[in-house]
Amino acid sequence: MNTVILKFGGTSVADNIKLNVVAEKVMSLKKEAKNVVVVVSAQGKTTNQLIKEAQELSAIPEEREMDMLLSTGEQITASKLSILLNRKGFPAISLTGWQAGIKTSVIHTSAKIEQICIERLEKELKKGKIVVVAGFQGYNENQDITTLGRGGSDTTAVALQVALKADKCYIFSDVDGIYSADPNMITMAKRLDEISFDEMQEIADSGAKVLHDRCIQMGKKFDCDIIAKSTFSEEGGTKICQQIETSEVKSIVKNENLVMIEVDNPEVYAVYECLLQNNIIVEAYEEKENGVQFRIKKTEMNKVIELLDSQFSTNQVKRRELVKVSIIGYGIVQDNEILKQVIEILKKHHIKMIDIHLTQAKIEISVEEIENYIIEELHQKLIKNN
Repeated sequence: MNTVILKFGGTSVADNIKLNVVAEKVMSLKKEAKNVVVVVSAQGKTTNQLIKEAQELSAIPEEREMDMLLSTGEQITASKLSILLNRKGFPAISLTGWQAGIKTSVIHTSAKIEQICIERLEKELKKGKIVVVAGFQGYNENQDITTLGRGGSDTTAVALQVALKADKCYIFSDVDGIYSADPNMITMAKRLDEISFDEMQEIADSGAKVLHDRCIQMGKKFDCDIIAKSTFSEEGGTKICQQIETSEVKSIVKNENLVMIEVDNPEVYAVYECLLQNNIIVEAYEEKENGVQFRIKKTEMNKVIELLDSQFSTNQVKRRELVKVSIIGYGIVQDNEILKQVIEILKKHHIKMIDIHLTQAKIEISVEEIENYIIEELHQKLIKNN
């Protein structure tokens, strides 16, 4: 191999002991590839801790300042790993997002990569160095630090793969691939050898914390070779690739991180326009008889409620938590038997459905609540064991 990109998530670099495991894996792959670029996340729960500390100072901190704060976590990891690699005799250099030439859109906390100037990267690689890049971050036209959203280090890695024309991109975590369900929730969940970009996109969009959604979009667009593997095992792995010609259920995702917001009697487009102007992405925006309703992530709730209180103070605003269950597999909507089996199981357990949405690769059902044993029953009924 000429060039390879390695990305390590927060659990892989959580402490100095695990950093040594990562360093050994990096050194091993350096022996196989001429050029190695490593993208790292913040260690362990660093990002969560920084968010908590910021919210102790302000309920809704300024987004520019949050980007400045949160970007430090990845920078710490990058420098520590470089220190370790250099001590072990493998020349390495750490780069922040802006030092790596990653230019993004102006938007803070969810910026998109617009271009990568690879001059500095190529310069360091020509010296034979392992380049360790702080993931999840870049800079905008105002010379401000920006971040790509939670999980954005995956997108950093795939973007660098595209820019450097790398042979492969490995996404390492504490799990040995992509599973048919959350293995911490469903005991019978099985690892998938391969999955299509379309199916992987639906899994990410459904709320599974597996791969960043924009890294999948980029991988599909540029036909990248992405492999999800475990940092701590040589076994397993899942290849994410172009369309697979099978029509079967690949994964079931339960997402509890959602809130339904209802606004009584606004001008029909006013709320949606207000949300867009404030860079808030909503799901399933619907006009009802006496108002509108839409879904947001729980993490956006404080921001949205404050916005609605200030802009629509005369309108009644209600909120309620909900759960989204996604049945994923390319082409499954063509098989009526699958949806029939899902409905039968939900009906048997008296699960109250809020709505159903269908796409080419997903059956998505919103419910008020659902226990894990029902998800396990759906898994047992719908997903093949071999």
